[in-house]
Amino acid sequence: MAVTATRHCLTGCAIGEVLGMVIGTAAGLANGVTVVLSIVLAFVFGYALTVRATLRAGLTLTAAVRVALAADTVSIAVMELVDNAFILAVPGAMTAGLTGWLFWLTLAASLAVAFVVTVPVNRALIARGLGHAVVHGIHGPHHHGPDHHGPDHHGGGTSA
Repeated sequence: MAVTATRHCLTGCAIGEVLGMVIGTAAGLANGVTVVLSIVLAFVFGYALTVRATLRAGLTLTAAVRVALAADTVSIAVMELVDNAFILAVPGAMTAGLTGWLFWLTLAASLAVAFVVTVPVNRALIARGLGHAVVHGIHGPHHHGPDHHGPDHHGGGTSA
């Protein structure tokens, strides 16, 4: 479950991180401003993916936002800390420009490193019933998706 939670986190973080870096670099923003933009967008997209999934599970918008905050904040924060520190540590990466291989290679490597570092963090959170365990709790006994087979399941078919 930790790898799946981290992959989910990576998806939102990568969308926001790449978008922020591209916007900041293309606009010629200072490195610090570009990093802040990337972090903000990573949180926005990370939370948005969880909110979307929990809304589909039947939560209200308020409840979905609360779940996203509880499930994703630590994971996104760790991922953003690691990937931005990596990018900033590579000489010339932030100034390489959108057409430079160093920009893209560093960005991809930073996300891979952040994924590896964040998996054990998510594993520890889930073991304590925190992080993405909160999201998976939504799909517990009250889940009415195609894999639900509880007493209130109204699907057709026969039982074996």
